[in-house]
Amino acid sequence: MNQEELIARLKKYEWNDIEFKKAQHDVPSDTYKSVSAFANTAGGHLVFGVEDKRGSFQIVGVIEVDKVQNDFLSCLRAGGKFKRSISVQESTVVHDGMTLLVFHVPEARRKDKPICLNGDIKQSYIRRGGGDERCTDSEIRRFLRDAGDIPYDSGVMSDLDAEDFFDQASVAWYRRVFQEKQANRHADLSDVEFLNEWGFVVESDNALRPTRAAALLFGKSRLLRYLLPRGIVDYQRIDARFDDWSPEHRWCDRVVVEDNIIHAWQLLVEKYFRLAEKPFSIDAATLRRHDDPPDYISFREAAINLLIHQDFGDQTRKPVIKIFLDRTVFWNPGDAFVTMDQLLDPTEKEVRNPAIVAAFRRIGLSDQAGTGVRSIFGNWRQLGFVPPSIVNDKREKTFEITLLKETLLTEEQRLFQAQLGVRLTEQEAAVIAYACRAGVVGVTDAKAVIGRGSGEAEQVLDHLVTQTLLAVVKPRVSWELASHLQERFAQDDQVPPLARDLVTDQLSGVAAVSLVTPKLTKFTEPQRKIMALCEVPRTQADLMKTLGVSHRTFFRRTHLEPLIKANLVRMTHPEEPNHPNQAYVITEDGLGILSSWRANAEGRGNS
Repeated sequence: MNQEELIARLKKYEWNDIEFKKAQHDVPSDTYKSVSAFANTAGGHLVFGVEDKRGSFQIVGVIEVDKVQNDFLSCLRAGGKFKRSISVQESTVVHDGMTLLVFHVPEARRKDKPICLNGDIKQSYIRRGGGDERCTDSEIRRFLRDAGDIPYDSGVMSDLDAEDFFDQASVAWYRRVFQEKQANRHADLSDVEFLNEWGFVVESDNALRPTRAAALLFGKSRLLRYLLPRGIVDYQRIDARFDDWSPEHRWCDRVVVEDNIIHAWQLLVEKYFRLAEKPFSIDAATLRRHDDPPDYISFREAAINLLIHQDFGDQTRKPVIKIFLDRTVFWNPGDAFVTMDQLLDPTEKEVRNPAIVAAFRRIGLSDQAGTGVRSIFGNWRQLGFVPPSIVNDKREKTFEITLLKETLLTEEQRLFQAQLGVRLTEQEAAVIAYACRAGVVGVTDAKAVIGRGSGEAEQVLDHLVTQTLLAVVKPRVSWELASHLQERFAQDDQVPPLARDLVTDQLSGVAAVSLVTPKLTKFTEPQRKIMALCEVPRTQADLMKTLGVSHRTFFRRTHLEPLIKANLVRMTHPEEPNHPNQAYVITEDGLGILSSWRANAEGRGNS
């Protein structure tokens, strides 16, 4: 953290990733609570030499710099305040002759959590808002479950009989799909032999016992209600937009699944089938669509992600799927073990329930290791929507994916970009659209938008800076729309759409014709037709005849000239507007918009 960033943070409220301490002569005793909280949550900065005066922060400087620094660092070594050594990054900032000490406390490794004070696990803290809170007993248990050397789903259920615990229909369905994928492998084995072959049933104390993964995947209903009283998933359909809904309003359809994971998956597919805008072909045995279009793949991967990565040791918080008119939200107890950036990388990742994950991958219902979230993003991108939103909450240990049904490159956005006078690739256009929508774009955001790695994402961002379309906020970290475009985009956004009556084919009188060409912010229906017609050069007379319009001035001012000024249609003889052979043809920018219309129409037809 440099001086400029620090001063900027001082002007804001103290928040979850920064803590200020006066610490002029000594390290305040509560500093170590903040170390524990940062290490157990998502990391953060400690700044010494800043005093909190009734909610405002004032730089007072550290007076005994060496003493304060050495005292603090010595207490972070193993055997001091903590059982494990806490490695921090330290730096010094001098402001108006006063010295500030800045320490970045990283998030601890999963296996090292919870970081507690004086060897007392009850003195473990997490960061919430601008404060450090002592962990509750349930929060400590979550840390300990995730830190264990043996995954929770690998535990052996020593009180269950391998011959009697499973639901035969669930195992039969799984084996049918498995044999389809594995060329009838192990088809001659009994159910118990098959479960034993694949590690769902193991030998323990001279008897075969199911693992916890086996019980959760295939267990009978009464067993699941005993093992997991909160249910596998809470499915809710709400016939309202997210912003128009409140918890007081009832859902239109709700099912809390208290059966095993296989039954939960079958129910979710059935519910999705009923909600699909158009009927689709589905394999009765595997419950997979034959065509696997992007919308289904995104739903499938998000739903399976929820089913197989949840914290099954959490007995109180159940996963929830809420389907609104404008989005679908998947909420899970249990955070991801990796960062958002790592989730988008095509590498194998550490998971909470490896046995359950492997079971789904063997039958092809979950993408290969490390690609599930990438598949969600990639298929949502194919639909032209904004990237899914992910909240990986380290404080509450929860994970949420939201699939927003909002077009990224809207007509308004394409119109805005067409008038920039710069040729953009589809990737660059998508990044600009995201920057307009979000305000700030980072490397991870760009990766999500274009579906490429960090290197290519940075190249796109750098090229947009070179074109003076983006400006650097923080080097190699964040970018924003260039200032001259921020003003222009805001102005365009405030211009009201063209009135619907401008779509009228005829006018009742010449006096009604405006001599000012209206600014193009939204397409009229005739303009849509003009762009489609102008894939080949067309004269004005040809266009008017096809559209059934008779008033030349009205047609030119209202429909044709806005397209020319927006660089969507051009004259074949621009140097001679009144050329006897003058015709109009679509530009490259116009062709991009036309292509997007057709792609959207095809998507609606195939959904």
